Amino acid sequence: MDDSDRLILVDAADQDVGYMSKTRCHEGQGVLHRAFSLLIFNERGELLIQQRSASKRLWPLYWSNSCCSHPRGEETLEAATQRRLAEELGISCSLRFLFKFQYQAQFDDTGAEHELCSVFIGRCRQSPRINAAEINDWRWISPEALAAEIAGAGSRTFTPWFMLEWARIWADYRPEVLSLQ
Repeated sequence: MDDSDRLILVDAADQDVGYMSKTRCHEGQGVLHRAFSLLIFNERGELLIQQRSASKRLWPLYWSNSCCSHPRGEETLEAATQRRLAEELGISCSLRFLFKFQYQAQFDDTGAEHELCSVFIGRCRQSPRINAAEINDWRWISPEALAAEIAGAGSRTFTPWFMLEWARIWADYRPEVLSLQ
């Protein structure tokens, strides 16, 4: 995704209110825009997590969910999620919508995330073909091991949106996650 791509600005009810470049959406305290997070599990019930590229403007080298991004312009969430699965992970799979949440997270004085984020889960039997321009490292992790890592000192190495969504997924959607196995 190019920094000049037009992201969809939204209100708290997820109604389109305009467009703005990716760069400008993330300046200062951020401008509320539509986003998505994908959590992809394998046949053993392990979650694919990624360490963001060192070249990322916000939260470089932090561990995060399998894939996250934004729909562009008039693009639907369904089209955007499948596009980013292919571009970042080299896979395709069916996704199930779980929930939306709004958050604002400040990275530094010059940049932040301010998103209305739709969260999806899916199961994939394909081996990922990771895009090294987007992802520094990746691994499969069991939900139990992830919960322990987040509860420990490792929590400082995860993105804020992933920490928020994983807490809600594990508290409110555990049966759906476990049924993916």
